[in-house]
Amino acid sequence: MKIKDFHLSYCSNIHAGESWDATFRNLKIYIPEVKKRLAHEGAFGIGLRLSHEASLVLERPERLQEFQDWLKKSNAYVFTLNCFPYGGFHRTKVKEQVHAPDWTTEARRDYTIRCFRILAELLPEGVEGGISTSPLSYRHWFPTEPERESAFDQATTHLIDVVEELVNIQRETGKFLHLDIEPEPDGLVENSEELINYFKEWLLSVGKTRLAKQLGTTQKEAEKLIKDHLKVCYDVCHFAIGYEKPKEAFKKLKQAGIGIGKIQLSAALKLLIPESPFERFSIGKRLGEFADTTYLHQVMGRTNEGGLKSYPDYRKP
Repeated sequence: MKIKDFHLSYCSNIHAGESWDATFRNLKIYIPEVKKRLAHEGAFGIGLRLSHEASLVLERPERLQEFQDWLKKSNAYVFTLNCFPYGGFHRTKVKEQVHAPDWTTEARRDYTIRCFRILAELLPEGVEGGISTSPLSYRHWFPTEPERESAFDQATTHLIDVVEELVNIQRETGKFLHLDIEPEPDGLVENSEELINYFKEWLLSVGKTRLAKQLGTTQKEAEKLIKDHLKVCYDVCHFAIGYEKPKEAFKKLKQAGIGIGKIQLSAALKLLIPESPFERFSIGKRLGEFADTTYLHQVMGRTNEGGLKSYPDYRKP
């Protein structure tokens, strides 16, 4: 639903279901109920989580038309997709595999382009659309500097391919779409500073040259197109875990010319570690209630000296 100049959505990734049939069934069950509880009378915005499996079905014209008919009947619309998780996201062990396949692979690129083609069909006239995606990869998969450099290079190639596709979609349909990179702790891009550096060192240098060649345009125009179609997904929880204040992060991103395509409202646990061993033990027991084998958890602490310490939820096999 639109509030002033912003669209507020209900994200369907909280519901289990990887197939399109399961996803569509959840929408039919929960969207009317959420609208009812909010007493919302106008058009209702949906943040659609679309897995790789579901996207292969929804791209079929007859299934897409069926969904469009339901949206019209339900006075609902889709303007953003969550395409961070490619595969299973519920009722299975996910952990660091939530990043797989990552942006070093053609599979991630092709899945994202397919989802953009679907979003272009669903997007209402006059509304821009965005897709949130992973922070390139999981940083602990690349322990050495040469491995990280190679990952950045491969990811840049695939992201530039997506930008080229988005430019073509806009020329063909008039729909303006952007890909929103979601920094998070333990991602290859963890925070605003690393995202700004990635734009500067890779997208607006190596990537700009590649895009200019692919589109047959100037590097100046290529840089503008990259900034238009690649933005940041600001997840409140993920940035808070990294001890970043929204006002400060927004200022840095604005100064770097990086747009915010999407803000995800979420929550994280915060606590102070007491000195008493008994109190620490009690806190440990309480936190144990949140441990699970499904989701990837990020934990960061601030030391007495003001530094940050990360505790990766990852173990080598």
